[in-house]
Amino acid sequence: MDDKNLDFISNEMLKLIRRASLDKKHGGLDRSSYTLLYHLSSHDNIGVKALAEEFGLDTSTISRQISVLELKGYIERIPDPQDGRSSYFQITELGSQRLAEAKKIRMNRYEQIFQNWSPQECRTFGDSLARLNRTLAE
Repeated sequence: MDDKNLDFISNEMLKLIRRASLDKKHGGLDRSSYTLLYHLSSHDNIGVKALAEEFGLDTSTISRQISVLELKGYIERIPDPQDGRSSYFQITELGSQRLAEAKKIRMNRYEQIFQNWSPQECRTFGDSLARLNRTLAE
């Protein structure tokens, strides 16, 4: 790939990240809270270390984010019966409700964004994003 195409992609990625941020303005949860709640909603018994590995962050960063969610009552800490020093986290009913509200607002926003795109264009874009995410995860 030539430098011109790489520069074009880089510039468009920067714009996407800046403009597509749907944080508090579109859902009431910041990006990290939404992401963690979404992940916890589909994974049982997951601890700080596993979350840090999943998101490519250090445990201190995840611990701070988890503490905020715990203080708000969105998640609860479950002691590990095998190891009293560690805990697992699970989403609470309140956390599930906040996630559902935020997701609905986000989906409505995405519907507005893509209203003039054909289903095929949306699918192609989604497939390209999935491919990019797989590549980034490698």
